[in-house]
Amino acid sequence: MKTQSESSLLSNFRSQRGERILEVDGTLTTQPVLEHVGISTWPGRLILTDHALYFEALRVVTYDKPKVYELAEDLKQVVKPELTGPWGSRLFDKAVMYKSTTLTEPVIIEFPELAGHSRRDYWLAIISEVLYAHRFVRKFDISGIDKEETILKAVLGIMRLQAIEELHFEVPNRYESLLLFSQCDKLPGGDVILETLASSIASRTSDRTNQPGTSRGMHAVLSNLGMVSPVNSGERLFVGEIVVGEISALQKAVTDSMNNYKKVELAQASVDGVKVDGLDTNLAVMKELLSPVSELWRVLLLLTSWDEPMKSMLFCFLFSYIIIRGWVIYFIVTVLLFSATFMFLTRLTNQGKQMSEVKVVSPPPLNTMEQLLAVQNAISKIEELVQDANIVLLKIRALLLAFPSQATDRAILALVLMALSLAIVPTKVLLLLVFLEVSTNNSPLRRASTERCTRRLREWWFSIPAAPVVVEKEKEDKKTR
Repeated sequence: MKTQSESSLLSNFRSQRGERILEVDGTLTTQPVLEHVGISTWPGRLILTDHALYFEALRVVTYDKPKVYELAEDLKQVVKPELTGPWGSRLFDKAVMYKSTTLTEPVIIEFPELAGHSRRDYWLAIISEVLYAHRFVRKFDISGIDKEETILKAVLGIMRLQAIEELHFEVPNRYESLLLFSQCDKLPGGDVILETLASSIASRTSDRTNQPGTSRGMHAVLSNLGMVSPVNSGERLFVGEIVVGEISALQKAVTDSMNNYKKVELAQASVDGVKVDGLDTNLAVMKELLSPVSELWRVLLLLTSWDEPMKSMLFCFLFSYIIIRGWVIYFIVTVLLFSATFMFLTRLTNQGKQMSEVKVVSPPPLNTMEQLLAVQNAISKIEELVQDANIVLLKIRALLLAFPSQATDRAILALVLMALSLAIVPTKVLLLLVFLEVSTNNSPLRRASTERCTRRLREWWFSIPAAPVVVEKEKEDKKTR
């Protein structure tokens, strides 16, 4: 009974919507299909139709009732590659995840194989093609014969891919390149292609209703046979919705998209070429790339630290004058125009030259033990940061919930004063006061008061109690099969 092509239950499901079976997998013991739901895992048979995905769990001598994973309805479906492994680990890249609003937890379908993940990629491509085809139908409200033709376009694309697979042609892990709707989802400007295709379908439907296209095409055929007089030279010759001698809107959209795709491929090749391995090396590259920003930040800290009073005073006077005169927006405009001018002049001077490389000094190599210690230290620092962030959030929660304390009274008073300031004081004056507060708090005249205020603020923060937290264990309510 395991060798039957289709169960009677599935046949009843399909007959209600006239579904066509596109692919079946899991019937061979050498190529099993596993379904992971929660902590349960079952082998079975996976069937794809032009409307849904069906999984029949394998019992002792027969298959279980098929589970239906809908692709035609709008259920906010998500289909993407997923990692699987024993005891919930993420080791093997050989699975597809299906998630929708009707499921309480996502379903993971695994395609085990010894090397690679070609089976997974193939199934991901054909499932996505059916899903995207129905999304296209719903988005542009296509119905009737046009809807059937649209679904058949996806079916024929899958059949073409199956034929290539049967002939053992090499498909370089780009299954979606043979599928219309999956390819449009990946191509730059693919949405324009789909919109143009929908417009073509709508115009064909209008011609079918009003019948002008039929008479126009019949007149062209009869004119070529010499049975009627030809059209005037100023008129265009139509073949269906295509004008002879002119590029159709759909062809133009596809051409533009392919040209953009070539540019994206070149850019992506450059991105793949600059990727480096190792956390320490990547940090060194990031440090070098952010060196202009870090240098600007260093200059700002120097100006606000008042280690060089003349420069700091000139900085304060200059920007205070800009704020008072209301020239902040003009300052931003000047910075943007300067950046655009710099980019334009750099482009003119570097025409025909290769982009200069970023030179990074490689950090000394680490042995295995040093790498493990570095990872452990990084994890410890991340844990400390998360703990500190949680403490901040818990203290803010205590303030918002008005936990009885002196700190809460001060916070309420500060919020009221801030609200009154925003309502009464002009924005220009507020911006000037904030700038002067930040830029002069380390000046010789204010250094002592700044240290005193900082100490009081720190004491106020430490006096805020954290909101209580109770950590409960997750209840094991998942059913095992």
